[in-house]
Amino acid sequence: MMYVTIQDFIDDYENETKTTQRLLDALTDESLRQEIAPGYRTLGHLAWHLVPGASMLQQAGLRFEVPAERKEPPASADTIAQAYQRTTRALIEAVRAQWMDETLQETNLVYEMPWKNGLTLAIFLRHEIHHRGQLTVLMRQAGLPLSGVYGPTKEEWAAFGMAAPAI
Repeated sequence: MMYVTIQDFIDDYENETKTTQRLLDALTDESLRQEIAPGYRTLGHLAWHLVPGASMLQQAGLRFEVPAERKEPPASADTIAQAYQRTTRALIEAVRAQWMDETLQETNLVYEMPWKNGLTLAIFLRHEIHHRGQLTVLMRQAGLPLSGVYGPTKEEWAAFGMAAPAI
């Protein structure tokens, strides 16, 4: 799938960022140290990775303000959540101001591959969704409450007075 209108991307991205923001807002400073296994990203590293940075979008020519320090995540969950909110807003405004629907058909080298800008936006969003799934697993391991992403969590089903469907 490739975006062919700016508004389609913005609509999808705004919807997905609301979901990601809810999860990031549930993190605690203590939870940021949660690992899936030794030697892999911590919850803090994964959460920080969700904050857009100098990435594929900048390789495609989109310019927006990103956090300067990207190597180590902040020790504060609130700092990560605020950076995500600030940066995603800047990204949306940059897309609105710098690109038009026709720009989505232009090709740029991204990771040394020729991608149309509409494809770059689609892959960028899928990248976030992929890592958000990993984030939810680490949040579960850390004992944090989860909100549903594309459907209710087990706890949300229980709040409805129902058992979660067995899969």
